[in-house]
Amino acid sequence: MCDLDHTHDHDHADLLAGNAPDLSRRQVMALLGAAGAGGATVPGLAADPAHAAATTPHAAVPEGYQPGTGLAKDSSAKDTALDWIDGHERQITALNDEIWEHAELSLREWHSSIAEAEFLRRNGFHVEWGAAGFPTAFVATASHGNGKPVIGFSGEYDALPGLSQKRGVGVHDPLEYVDDPFAPSYGPGHGCGHCALGSAAAGAAVAVSTALRQGGLDGTVKFYGSTAEEQLIGKAYAVAQGVYDGLDAMIDWHPGMGNSTSWGTNSALTAVTFTFLGVSGHGGTPLGNKSALDGVIMLATMTEFLREENIAPSGRLHYVINNGGDAPNVTPEIAEISYYVREGSPARVKALLDKVVACAQGAATASQTTMRYRITAACWNRLPSRSAAELLHENMVQIGPPVFTDDDQKLAKQIQGSLGLPEVGQATTISDLRAPERMFLGGGSTDVADISWQVPTVSLGTAVSPIGCKSHNWAVAASASAPMGHSALLMASRYLAATALDLITQPERLAELKEEFAERTKGVQWKTSLPKNFEPPMYEPPTWFLRQTRQSWPPANITWPPRRVVSQEKFSSLGPELAPQT
Repeated sequence: MCDLDHTHDHDHADLLAGNAPDLSRRQVMALLGAAGAGGATVPGLAADPAHAAATTPHAAVPEGYQPGTGLAKDSSAKDTALDWIDGHERQITALNDEIWEHAELSLREWHSSIAEAEFLRRNGFHVEWGAAGFPTAFVATASHGNGKPVIGFSGEYDALPGLSQKRGVGVHDPLEYVDDPFAPSYGPGHGCGHCALGSAAAGAAVAVSTALRQGGLDGTVKFYGSTAEEQLIGKAYAVAQGVYDGLDAMIDWHPGMGNSTSWGTNSALTAVTFTFLGVSGHGGTPLGNKSALDGVIMLATMTEFLREENIAPSGRLHYVINNGGDAPNVTPEIAEISYYVREGSPARVKALLDKVVACAQGAATASQTTMRYRITAACWNRLPSRSAAELLHENMVQIGPPVFTDDDQKLAKQIQGSLGLPEVGQATTISDLRAPERMFLGGGSTDVADISWQVPTVSLGTAVSPIGCKSHNWAVAASASAPMGHSALLMASRYLAATALDLITQPERLAELKEEFAERTKGVQWKTSLPKNFEPPMYEPPTWFLRQTRQSWPPANITWPPRRVVSQEKFSSLGPELAPQT
């Protein structure tokens, strides 16, 4: 899971009193909503069934909400699992560090996925590769007794481009620097902490399986190695292919800047790439050339004009130019721009996406280029589980927060100082579990959301990185493989394992999750937001990877090789030749 905030680094009272970093307009609006000021919803969201199901609690939340207590129970199974994690801390953190070192990008996590799968295989799991056709996706299963219930854990392991950073270094200092005289850049890095995410979840999965086996308990543990979360496609597509069918509950986590869980929702998303095709020519003699980059720039400019009157506070629209040409003296013949379109529900995403497409059509007309676009990913807003969050939160409180050393706090403050943040260090408490804000004002997205509409799902965050930092930043890469990141991911592993075992040893807890899930999903029919006949993007794996994982290429669900994108445009006509002047 990516770009999803579970953390409460400061209490609302502190923020409203001004005892925190500067707030954005959206944050202020959220705080005012929490304090009872202003309207309760963004216009249009309340009438949207998917958003209503994701934001309306199973029962009305009373004023002064306090989470339930007495839910998390001590058990010999839980003791066994926690003892296993205690005894295998080095193996879990070594897995994290290995994946951190690989820093492989989405859909190309060749070494990282094998490291994750091998950790599980060595600990008694059966591994099946190629989930939903993705070469680096797998499902690892350990079943005991009658195999019921079935509890799922999610593992991600992709890094982000341009976020290379030396471990444990508190100033921006890329581990990999690309010394190109025309386009210097940084290598990939784990700026979202997925190295920690997958490692902690794998540790929890093995700990739960160990507890079931040693205790003679019934149950199945499934671990889903997921590719390309940063592209928000791995799990959303796999859900539509039935990979996650048969689960009773999914327990998830993500590295953060605080220690918390929640039962709010997040943003639905569609990712789209626009390709403009023109005609190349010398930049010094440009007449008649058709610049694909002109189309891209026009589209970017036009979508900026959507912001005031067409993008609600719950919406987000951001983009990057993937390809703008190669040299100033060659008119770009092909150029591409990719957008993430976010809103409070799939229906609202579609409404905003249609406006972006209309802008692209106008840009193509104005630039005399040909435009085509393709959806590369799409996911729903998350369906929360209040009962699961209450159980998870109580386990977090009982187990306690991560413990950070003086050196950890020193590094955290150095990172904060480098980023212009208050030097307050690491979060050392478990945040209170609060009811969701009255107003939904958008934010991050996750392809875990599509799983949440199939089965009760809960997630948590732990303070892998310092307070005030953001995901998708070098600070996370610096922290995730440092001792403070180790401490936080090991606590996450304990929280996940303890909660899973409560669901297995207390059938009434699992029944509560299912009852709430049934109530929330009444009147809402989940349907993938991906287009009909969608083929997910993929890269051809190295031969050694296919051999080691016993896969063949290509998978049956894609066309290979992909259709080439080649411009067939003609030079632009300037009209008839001018008559010679006499």
